[in-house]
Amino acid sequence: MTLAKIAKMDENGIGKEIVDAAIGIHRELGPGLLATVCEVVLLDEIWKRGFRAERQMPIAIVCRGVHFYEGFRADIIVDSKVIIEVKSVERITNAHKKQLPTCLKLTGMKLGYLLNFGEDMMKRGITHTLNGLPE
Repeated sequence: MTLAKIAKMDENGIGKEIVDAAIGIHRELGPGLLATVCEVVLLDEIWKRGFRAERQMPIAIVCRGVHFYEGFRADIIVDSKVIIEVKSVERITNAHKKQLPTCLKLTGMKLGYLLNFGEDMMKRGITHTLNGLPE
């Protein structure tokens, strides 16, 4: 993919690449690796596809008028448009599912993925969350 094409890609296009990368990694490595291992391998694959992405990005928040410059850390942010939270657990809980909408709200980003590499099939481990983005 050319840099010009990547630069014009919207959140949905980026999301398709993320899902494809996650499925390929899961097929190759299998389920159950530590989340940090899956995170670094996924980041490498995203870079190889030509995207700008950063890992463990501190995200500032404002609460009651006070700026906290490290309110939370996003596992991976792709092209300043999509947040990825990486897990490797037996099953996703409601607490895991609540994390992503909050991250999207605080950053103003419109698309996020919760990727659970602990699932037997990656397809079942993918949850996407929208924040004002049309499907």
